[in-house]
Amino acid sequence: MKENEFSLRLACIASIVVLSACDTNRFDLGENTAVVMGKGSSQRNCLHRNQHNNAYFGDLHVHTAYSADGYNWGVRNTPQDAYRYAFDAGDVLLPPNDEKSGKGMRAVRIDRPLDFAGVTDHAEFYGEVRLCTTPGSPSYNSEFCDGWRGTFGRDFKLAARIFSPIPWRSGDDVCGNNGMYCMNAAAETWQDIIQAAEDWNDNSENCERTAFVAYEYSSMRSGSNLHRNVIFRNAIVPPQPISFIEAPREWELWEKLNESCNDSDTGCQAFAIPHNSNISNGRMFKIDYPETSGVDEERARAALRIKAEPIIEIMQHKGDSECRNGVPGVIGGEDELCNWEKFEDLAFQATGGGDNPSECWEGPLTDFFFRLGPACINKRSYARYALVEGLKEEERLGVNPFKFGLSASTDTHNGLAGGVQERDFNGHLGMGDDINSKRVQWTRDIAGNSSNGPGGIIGIWAPQNTRDDLFDAMIKKEVFGTSGPRIQPRFFGGSFPDSLCDDPELVAKAYANGVPMGQDLPQLKKGQAPTFVVMAIADTGSKEYPGAPLQRLQVIKGWSDTQGNTHQRIFDVAGTAENSATVDLNTCQPQGEGFAQLCSIWKDPEFDPAIRAVYYMRAIENPTCRYTGWQCLEIPETERPEECNDTVPSAPMIQQERAWTSPIWYTPQGKTGETD
Repeated sequence: MKENEFSLRLACIASIVVLSACDTNRFDLGENTAVVMGKGSSQRNCLHRNQHNNAYFGDLHVHTAYSADGYNWGVRNTPQDAYRYAFDAGDVLLPPNDEKSGKGMRAVRIDRPLDFAGVTDHAEFYGEVRLCTTPGSPSYNSEFCDGWRGTFGRDFKLAARIFSPIPWRSGDDVCGNNGMYCMNAAAETWQDIIQAAEDWNDNSENCERTAFVAYEYSSMRSGSNLHRNVIFRNAIVPPQPISFIEAPREWELWEKLNESCNDSDTGCQAFAIPHNSNISNGRMFKIDYPETSGVDEERARAALRIKAEPIIEIMQHKGDSECRNGVPGVIGGEDELCNWEKFEDLAFQATGGGDNPSECWEGPLTDFFFRLGPACINKRSYARYALVEGLKEEERLGVNPFKFGLSASTDTHNGLAGGVQERDFNGHLGMGDDINSKRVQWTRDIAGNSSNGPGGIIGIWAPQNTRDDLFDAMIKKEVFGTSGPRIQPRFFGGSFPDSLCDDPELVAKAYANGVPMGQDLPQLKKGQAPTFVVMAIADTGSKEYPGAPLQRLQVIKGWSDTQGNTHQRIFDVAGTAENSATVDLNTCQPQGEGFAQLCSIWKDPEFDPAIRAVYYMRAIENPTCRYTGWQCLEIPETERPEECNDTVPSAPMIQQERAWTSPIWYTPQGKTGETD
């Protein structure tokens, strides 16, 4: 594309006057906000509508070549390709790339289609990436772009701008006078992302696939991960995403989302999903309210947060953020399943912390204290303990800022939305893990090393597979996360008879006499303890990749005492860990019996009606081979790295896949609960 053609195209994207000449039909400028006028809500009945909800599976954390850290690893897949993969509409290509065509030479395809997906490319540097990768752009031959294109892997020139407590933009040599080149190029990228979602969203009565408009806000302020994925209800969205550059602090993101979207009276609605709290150095769920004055402003900030972030991502390719053993300030003994997928362990070892990393310092000016995460340990890095911190804040403020549901996704940087099959894992980072000998090694020298995994997927209980229904369910927190398998967990709290598991109308009666995951327990009669319906159906898998049976179901309870200590209890409520299930590492074939489904009516034996509490369910599969186990078998025995001998405790060959439900909360009678 010639420079004048590129400039004309950008001028069309920036224009809000001569729409017909540019054929964009995109922009509308209101008094206080500009929105891209796409398709809004479309209420309709699908063929498979279910008033008691179906389980739908998707991925809401997907990167393509539009993200700098995708393109620089050789990935050339676009949002269109990501949806093609997600919905099983054809092969997509991965690096290494052919020198002549520039296209990938590995053709891959998802094992079974998702129900929904959302591409979440990093909003930071949309413009720079497009300008530097489009021949003929006004910045293409700049010194910056030449250097950036010549960088393999992570580019620290760009990364440094989001590691800073105060972000800064690219200079005139790249972005032009007043940054217009970058702003206009970013708008064009945003339009491509919107159009891809519109193209793939199924508006027919079949409702076979749902595509969400989305992006990632990627703050690495002072070295700690504070990323969020922003999800829109429909295609009525702001003209450009709100990135860390425009909103250096997370509450500024929430405020700007309200200003440009939720309070704009345009039909725009959005929320954010925090992820990777495990590498946030305790900052993701920190209890602080900078730039507020007094309890009333703190209460308002807490209410703003939970409205903006109703769910969080508990797992993705950079590990599990549920819990961790040995975290200071947590009482209740060890949870053996918390040792799983600890991505941060490799970083702790590299910094000399090993199995005993230091506690995060929380003194004065801690927000400006640089910690390249993860560098320290803190209970506010993990979702389980953040849920309890929220109970404490609700006691103090009357609002719980951490009353969130639980989800999971992949964070693929290959555009492989939902590519979580352990037996066919193709990596997540282009040339960073393009062959299995890279993927199975436990070393920081390899970007896509074995501390990474395929990630997870989000499950949603909704009447039908449409944007509106899925979005509403996420707002209500009737969501769950899995580590990849399509386990279907259900969790209800209320008052239920012991015989309910045998009732053919179990689900209907559970809704009628209680609340589902994501809600508050109804008020109980004096002296009555709550009962819970705890159930799950195993993933049957596919003919090529059969699923694994369930081993057990657990209820995790959290609460705090009057001294502010965090308590946890893990209850096995169905199935058993004593089923002798194991795996033959010579073949990766599982051994032992399990369950196709499990159900239990469970009553908290330690219930105290005076203490706030939070409960969620965890469904555990029988042991199976991790992707590293499968891929070690593909490497000739004489060429296998030592990790293939299952000698690295932090990167085992065997794992137990799982699902987590959103919590159910208990508030004592007479105490103030969260207000909407």
